[in-house]
Amino acid sequence: MSGAKPLDADPARLPRAGAVGSGSVPTRLAGEASAAPSGAKDGGGNRHADHAPGYRAIRFNWDWVTRPIFGIALIAAVVAAIFGGPLYIALFAALAGVAAAREWHRMVGERVYGPAFILTSLTIIAALAVQLFWHSAAGWAVLAVGAVIVTLYAAFSGHFAAWHGLGPLYLGIAPLALLFLRGLPEGPWIIIGMFLAVWATDTGALILGNLIGGPRLWPALSPNKTWSGTLGAVAAAAVVEAVYVAILGGHPVPAAVLGAAVAIVSHAGDLFESWVKRVFQRKDSGAMIPGHGGVLDRIDSTLFAVPFLALGVLAGLNPMFGAHP
Repeated sequence: MSGAKPLDADPARLPRAGAVGSGSVPTRLAGEASAAPSGAKDGGGNRHADHAPGYRAIRFNWDWVTRPIFGIALIAAVVAAIFGGPLYIALFAALAGVAAAREWHRMVGERVYGPAFILTSLTIIAALAVQLFWHSAAGWAVLAVGAVIVTLYAAFSGHFAAWHGLGPLYLGIAPLALLFLRGLPEGPWIIIGMFLAVWATDTGALILGNLIGGPRLWPALSPNKTWSGTLGAVAAAAVVEAVYVAILGGHPVPAAVLGAAVAIVSHAGDLFESWVKRVFQRKDSGAMIPGHGGVLDRIDSTLFAVPFLALGVLAGLNPMFGAHP
């Protein structure tokens, strides 16, 4: 991790006692400035503070180098795990879950590698093991029990009980759902299609948001996100998913609808993590992945997209839409 101090080393960065200690949402996001009236000047005299600039805002920085390099490496690891089999996808999910748990519990107020992190990590690993080796739905019960244990520990130790207790569920549901999808007859191809939609969402938002700019999506929550980037993300995911399914011999139109839906859910996952970071006054969840920030910053969309797709399959959806790779 970077040289940034852990949250517990700097009490001024934590929410005030009573604001979130009971798990309630603060009435005002930490660090949130009062909303300026439409058209009002910002601190630099800009009369369009609620609009993002377009292409003039693009400036070279080293993230343009590190982000693709590490992004390609991550994609290669994900694809290898998907086609390697359930054991490999479970190991990859467990590794990502433990890394994300470190960042989550640190972000919501515990020291690095504290008891809540250890309990959440053990919960995720145990739940994956139960589902992998016993093919049992008891893995979901393990997650629930783990969440209760973490909540009780945090409550009795004076930490933010609801936030810490949310950790096993927020970070553990997606790995179990991913393992469920991998077990389907066309599971690897379904998962690849989902990841393509998620990655297209991120790329479309980044490129079109920077090129077009315009009104910001939610300035108080995530000042860099724009409506143009959001709509571009949905369009990109729809096109990519439609092309992917069509290449495999399926129907592209319903695939485009699914791609757009995955983009919207992915964006919700991104906004949720942005909200939590605003509550706890964090810019990034960590710095483990150069060019991407923390693990949570990289997987926040996936944590919402995977359960969404798994629920769709349970409801009778065939994400391949007639394709048989």
